[in-house]
Amino acid sequence: MSLISPIWLLLLIPVALLAVAYVLMSLRRSAYAVRFTNLDLLDRVAPRSPGWRRHVPAAALLLMFALAVVGFARPTAEVQVPRERATIMVAFDVSASMSATDVSPDRFSAARQAARQFVEGLPERFNLGLVSFSSSASVAVPPTTDRQAVLSALDRLGTASGTAIGEAVYSSLEAIATLDSQEEAPPAHIVLLSDGSNTTGRTLNDAAAEAQSRGVPVTTIAYGTADGTISLSGQEVPVPVDGPALRGLAESAGGGFYEAASGSELQAVYEDIGTSVGYRTEQQEVWQWFVAAGLMSGLIAAVTSMVWFSRFP
Repeated sequence: MSLISPIWLLLLIPVALLAVAYVLMSLRRSAYAVRFTNLDLLDRVAPRSPGWRRHVPAAALLLMFALAVVGFARPTAEVQVPRERATIMVAFDVSASMSATDVSPDRFSAARQAARQFVEGLPERFNLGLVSFSSSASVAVPPTTDRQAVLSALDRLGTASGTAIGEAVYSSLEAIATLDSQEEAPPAHIVLLSDGSNTTGRTLNDAAAEAQSRGVPVTTIAYGTADGTISLSGQEVPVPVDGPALRGLAESAGGGFYEAASGSELQAVYEDIGTSVGYRTEQQEVWQWFVAAGLMSGLIAAVTSMVWFSRFP
């Protein structure tokens, strides 16, 4: 939390002095009461001491003053605000390694199901596109608000050899560029899922640099485990996930990096990404909360004083 007008906090000085004065007066009152050596007489004069209750109205009143001062200082806080518009490109790895069964029932099926839920969960006003990539990358669906078109394209995907991660980023950027002709094009984000290393096409460094130059963050998901294998020509070929490469791409392109080793973990990742791309963080003034809390504190001071001591503070 930060303050727009912190100079107002100087008003806390008289509030603090008032609190000190109250404490000193309370101590003086206690010292005076001890002078009554006849306890029977003291009990008849003040048979029921209010104890801690006598401090409640004063404490509430002082708190009201303090909260009001902070409200004058115009505090601000980071608030998550839903985006009105955005363009999301989902880059989906369809390389042969996605047929590995280290994720049940296999990487490809589980990833496609999680992607479907991600698509269905995005706000309807968002543009959404789909890029599939193996040895090359292609735009399966350009950015659109038609969710059924993206879901149908996901259902049609199949696996092939090769992993062109860099090309997938470039294809996603070109698809996003088709919306640049619009006035005030919405912010864009690429969400790329892969389980392997970049084996063909342009490098990850070049792709990250291009994404950064266009101001489009790339969030990557490293999907699978280190024990994944596929059957190739009668032999079991290891296809471990390459997390470091995908992490480097995300960090260089200003996005986030996630790891998922199961279908349920991947769904959780997509949910988290959906929240992050669907909202933006803004600094908003929250002075009204402090003023409201101050009014409540003043009300407590008035009520306790009238109920317990039959007087207005």
